[in-house]
This record gives sequence, structure tokens and C-alpha cells, in this order.
Amino acid sequence: MRVGVITFPGSLDDRDAQRAVKLGGGEPVALWHGDHDLKNVDAIVLPGGFSYGDYLRAGAIAAHSPIMSEVIAAANGGMPVLGICNGFQILVESHLLPGGLVRNDHGDFVCRDQKLRVENTSTAWSNGFKEDEEIIIPLKNGEGGYIADQATLDRLEGEGQVVFRYLEVNPNGSANDIAGISNARGNVVGLMPHPEHATEAGFGPDTRAAMRSGTDGLTFFTSAISSLMANA
Repeated sequence: MRVGVITFPGSLDDRDAQRAVKLGGGEPVALWHGDHDLKNVDAIVLPGGFSYGDYLRAGAIAAHSPIMSEVIAAANGGMPVLGICNGFQILVESHLLPGGLVRNDHGDFVCRDQKLRVENTSTAWSNGFKEDEEIIIPLKNGEGGYIADQATLDRLEGEGQVVFRYLEVNPNGSANDIAGISNARGNVVGLMPHPEHATEAGFGPDTRAAMRSGTDGLTFFTSAISSLMANA
């Protein structure tokens, strides 16, 4: 399965995302923000970074990149799309996901291994987890506070669109401890933590078993690729 990873000016986790796709059993395909060609990919990852220097708002300029018109059409057609950190910000600015992301409530950049609870296992990117499973995924952001009006929050909670929730500590002041959400269809998922940094033993978060041994993030990519193969 071919999984496209888009590089925007200021992306810095695109190569990590490509490697995660490969480790998950897929074929990574490099996509460029200025193109209108998705190169016949089966899924798309919008990686983390600081697209266009986070000018205006994080993700606001990238949402108007030429390739995003193709991404929006593909997502609306059911293609799996994952937005990680800045990619999540781009998804909300593109209105593929509701709400918004603002400066952390404490005003500081945060970088930590973050415990999450899996709330929804029916999405394209979370179906390999167990419901209520607790995972550790690295987090690094300065504008990660998820916000939405009360009606939107109620809808997300009521319809099961909260996919991941922060545990033990809310690192950025997100409403309802929300770490990641999906669209109603479940093919588009955005989250602030970085699963691509927890895909290979020796390079992930610390666990009780060993330092840097955490690979919980790999399940994001194996979930999507397995789903694509099952539906091929």
C-alpha cells in the first residue's frame, strides 16, 4: 500500500513519517506541497513541523497549499488521512476536522513522553489498538491546546470522535483532555503527539522493559495499512 507523506516548507518530521510507513509495511511516497499530484497513493500523512514558520496561525498557510485541494477531495472520498502535530493543525485549518489549536495554556513549549488512552478503535488509524488501551507517544508542541465550542465538544464526545485522550497530565490545556480526534467517517484522524517517533525499539519512549524501547506508535501505521489491504 502506497502512503504519501507531504513535505511543506518547514516540515521536519516528514522523513520520520516515511520511515514509520515503511516499518508499518507500506511504501512511503514523498509528496510536495506545491503539486496537485497525489501519485496514486492509498493514504496520506501530514507530518509535524512548523509549516511556513507557523506565521498567522500554525497550519493556516499550509492549509491553502496547492496539494491540500487534492487532500481534501481524497479525504472526503474516504481516503485515510493522518495529521500529526502541525499536520493536525493543518487539518483543522482545512476544516477536515472541527475545532482549533492554540498556544499551550502555560505558554511554554512542551516536549515529553506522553501517556494516552485509546478512546476509539474504529478509525482507519486506531483499529489495531484495544479500547481503553494506554500507550506512550512522544509529544512536542507550543500550540497544542485543543479548543472547540461546547456544542462541538458534545458532538465529538457523543459520537465517539475523540480518538485519544491525555492521561495523568494535560500538557497543553486541551479541552476535555483531548489529544486526538477523527471526522465522523473515521478515515481522517489528527493528534498532537508524534506516533512516528515511537515505531522502532531503541529509538522510542522509555518503558518498564528497557530504555527507548517503546513502539506504540507503530500501530497507527500498521492499522491503516492492514485496513487498506483488507479492502483492496
